[in-house]
Amino acid sequence: MIAIRAARSDDAAAIAAIYAPYVETGTVSFELEPPDSRAMRTRMAASEGLYPWLVVTNGDEEGGVLGYAYATKFRDRPAYKYIVETSVYLASGTQGQGNGRQLYDALVSTLRAQGFTHAVGAIALPNDHSIRLHESVGFRRTGVLREVGYKQGRWIDVGFWQRELNPATIPPLEPKPFSEVGLVRNG
Repeated sequence: MIAIRAARSDDAAAIAAIYAPYVETGTVSFELEPPDSRAMRTRMAASEGLYPWLVVTNGDEEGGVLGYAYATKFRDRPAYKYIVETSVYLASGTQGQGNGRQLYDALVSTLRAQGFTHAVGAIALPNDHSIRLHESVGFRRTGVLREVGYKQGRWIDVGFWQRELNPATIPPLEPKPFSEVGLVRNG
């Protein structure tokens, strides 16, 4: 049995360890050097209580971290503050067991409760696993940027998937901080 909870600063080392292989051996991430636990802790703190960071663990609240998901600003301009970009990473050997789907469901439910209008997932292509995961939680393909990342001796396309979270109202409603809403499992 797995558990999903809000990430804590002491999860930073486990999160960094999960992310490192994606940076070092693949093209899923366009980073060239994996961040260490301090850098990951800084990224988590940069969410300033607004954007959720979640972890999935093996069993209980204190179990080992099997994966993580988070949301961040889609873009820096103020007009984008109602939209988030999402990411999910699973530890090697834990894919295909439903952990990513449950983690992503919790992230989407939490973002809906916060009042964000849309979530965007950027996927380095090809990546059938990530595409299936995004589509399983309601994302739809909205476009592709051709040859925008260069890594491992080749140019890589990036596809964008988008999911409505809440209707866009006029005027828009201010998103609530994650620190106020907390983890929402079903929304």
